Amino acid sequence: MNGIPDLGPLPRRVTVDADQVRRLVGEQFPRWAGLPVRPVSESGWDNFTFHLGDTMVARLPSAAEYALAVEKEQRWLPALAPRLPVPVPVPLAKGSPGAGYPFPWSIYAWLDGTPAREDRIADSVRFSLDLAGFLAALRSLDVDGGPQPGKHNWFRGATLRTYDAQARRALAALDGHLDVGPAREIWETALDAHWDGVDTWFHGDLAPGNLLLDRGELAAVIDFGTCGVGDPSCDLAIAWTLLTADGRRVFRERLSIDEAAWARGRGWALWKTLVTCARTAERADGDARRVLGGILTEYASGK
Repeated sequence: MNGIPDLGPLPRRVTVDADQVRRLVGEQFPRWAGLPVRPVSESGWDNFTFHLGDTMVARLPSAAEYALAVEKEQRWLPALAPRLPVPVPVPLAKGSPGAGYPFPWSIYAWLDGTPAREDRIADSVRFSLDLAGFLAALRSLDVDGGPQPGKHNWFRGATLRTYDAQARRALAALDGHLDVGPAREIWETALDAHWDGVDTWFHGDLAPGNLLLDRGELAAVIDFGTCGVGDPSCDLAIAWTLLTADGRRVFRERLSIDEAAWARGRGWALWKTLVTCARTAERADGDARRVLGGILTEYASGK
C-alpha cells in the first residue's frame, strides 16, 4: 500500500424530476405537501436541487457516492452554522429513499444570493478579506470527531497525490496545445510541499458557484458536501479561480498562509484547471485558460 487514496470508478448518476420530489415530500413530509416544486436554475453536479415553495430547497444526491455526504451535513452543519460569520445551509429535515429515488436527501432553508463571478463583485479586496474571514472562522472551530477525508468528500483534506494521475493525464493531453513545462513544475512543487499534519476544518469546494453575493458582497457560503477536517489547503484554490491579484494578496495575508500551504493551494487550483482545459483542448475553454494563465503568472512572479 502506498497510502494514496483510490478514487474508484466514476459515480453512476441517477435522474430526478420535479414530480418525484413532489411525491417524496408528500409521502414523507405531509406538512409541506402541495408546495410548488421547481428546479433551481443553477443546480450543481453532485446534487439535484429544487425549490420547495418560496423559502426552502430540496437537495438530492445524484449518485451513491455523493449521498455519503448527507449524514455528515445533517450532523455538522447545525453545529458549524452559529459559529460562522456568514450564513451557511442548515438542514430542516432528512428524507429517505422513495418514489423511485434510491438515496437519502435533505430539505434546507433557501439562502438568497447570486453566485459569485469576478464582474459581480463590488470590491475585490473587501470580498477577499470577507472570504478569508469566513475561512479563518471555519479553521478556528474544534475538529474533535470531525469527518476525516474519505469517499464522502473525494479525499479533500488528504494528500494532493490522490489526483496526480489525473493531473498528469491532463498535462499529456495538453502537450502541443500549450507550454506544459511550467505547469508541470508547479504541480510537482505542490506535491512536494509539506503539510504539518494538524487537522483543520475546511469547506472542500470553495468554488465561485458556492459563494453567494448580495449587492456584490459575500452573503452566504453553500454546498458543504465535501467539507471535513484535514489539510485545509484545498480551500485556497479560490485565490486563483476567482480573486484578483490584489484580492489574492490580502486573502493570503489575512490567513497568514506559509509558502508550503500556498503551493499546495496552487496545486489544487491547477489540478482542476488542467482537467477542464484537457477536456476542451480542441475548443479552448476561455475561463479555464484565463485561470491557468493567472496561475502561471503568479507562480513566475513569486520565483
